[in-house]
Amino acid sequence: MDSFTACGVLALHATLALAQSAGTFTATGSLTRPREFHTATLLTNGKVLIAGGFSGNGTFITWASAELYDPPTGTFTATGNMTTPRYQHTATLLPNGKVLIAGGRFQNGGTGQASAELYDPATGTFNATGSMTIPRGIQTATLLNNGKVLIAGGTYPYSQTAEIYDPSTGTFAATGDMTEAGADTATLLPDGKVLVTRSVQLYEENHADLYDPATGTFTRTGDIIDFSTTGEYPPAIPGQDPTTMLLTNGTVLIAGGAQGDFYSSGAEIYDPATGAFSVTGKMTAAIGYWQAAALLPEGKVLITGESPSRDGNAELYDPVTGTFSAPFYAQSQEGHTATLLPDGTVLLSGGFVCCGYTIATTQIYYPAVLVPSPVLFSLSGDGRGPGAILHALTQQVVSTSNPAVAGEALEIYGSGLIDGSAIPPRVVIGGLMAEVLFFGKAPGFTGLNQVNVQMPGAIAPGPSVPVRMDYLGRPSNEVTIGVQ
Repeated sequence: MDSFTACGVLALHATLALAQSAGTFTATGSLTRPREFHTATLLTNGKVLIAGGFSGNGTFITWASAELYDPPTGTFTATGNMTTPRYQHTATLLPNGKVLIAGGRFQNGGTGQASAELYDPATGTFNATGSMTIPRGIQTATLLNNGKVLIAGGTYPYSQTAEIYDPSTGTFAATGDMTEAGADTATLLPDGKVLVTRSVQLYEENHADLYDPATGTFTRTGDIIDFSTTGEYPPAIPGQDPTTMLLTNGTVLIAGGAQGDFYSSGAEIYDPATGAFSVTGKMTAAIGYWQAAALLPEGKVLITGESPSRDGNAELYDPVTGTFSAPFYAQSQEGHTATLLPDGTVLLSGGFVCCGYTIATTQIYYPAVLVPSPVLFSLSGDGRGPGAILHALTQQVVSTSNPAVAGEALEIYGSGLIDGSAIPPRVVIGGLMAEVLFFGKAPGFTGLNQVNVQMPGAIAPGPSVPVRMDYLGRPSNEVTIGVQ
């Protein structure tokens, strides 16, 4: 499907979505098999890769199978199988459009594995890549601004180690150790560092780390707030396996989690400017282990998971007011995924329903505001071919006859960024990450966004090198530039 047709399909799908009531869930097509603790990755073609997981219905089965969700049709179809069965693994979309699948567990209660593989959307197949330095399961995986992937924690007992995957070589290499073992969550911050939080234990100090890709080291940052000193019982402290989400103002929300049978309603905010955590509004109902979350383009955060009554629960966090909305029903309690789709809706797939049932059903959440994926402008006006991209120094259009060169600054024009947001877009040129120098409104033009980037140093020359922009995990259309 070409970019022009794709834009039309997305517009139609968004129109149909508007007919749904805001803040509701609607059933969509079913997975090809029941899955929980699988992964869901939005691909550059707009489809969602669902990989692995397990089914606990009678016989415990870990899946090597994978499938694709097509948002315009609402259907799932099988794609190639992984090289090995996995659950509680990680899946990371790489700048070249492939997906890195790493680690995970083989069987119920089993340890992690070191193997990793790549999914290629062009062929629909998985192929082995280099193995991690140690076996890991329930680790974190974060795509860094240099295009490499930080893998941290995981395994049993929890590891203090971390490593880096380099797509250019297909290998993993150790990086600095964390200050303590374990990595419950990892959140990429606007400055390119990574905030790592770990399992919260009541009545104990709970530390967080910052990873600096420039030095390859972790350093201690502020402590997660100990609510047990407030006299509230049970204390509303974020528990093990909480949600973390980078907000549009550049701070990080940490919410929910559990301690045994205690499900937390606590939430707090990490401010990178101060390195400190502070209290924000409590959830209206607690959400426990293994929840899923999505940052909506309107700036709110959707969190879904299990309530203390063993129901599926969902809440919205509003950063402007610092409050959560009243809860509403979602089908899954844990082990499901939440994926922001190109039209602004959210896909919830699979998961667990009490007591002991893995489900194949899926839902679509319709937010109050539907915001589609970002758009890069083209000279033709149809979103295809040569992009509306200028040499920053001369203000001339980049073209085959006036090509860009490695290391120079470019101005890219498009739309779809959130006004005033601290979250930078990610620009990929020729399958490589470009350093973002500036992003925001284009001076003097209403509704137009400008992103200035520095060309990757290792860029390969060509007359039609592809360029795309990823924002809030969603890819734009693809345009081209000439590169010398």
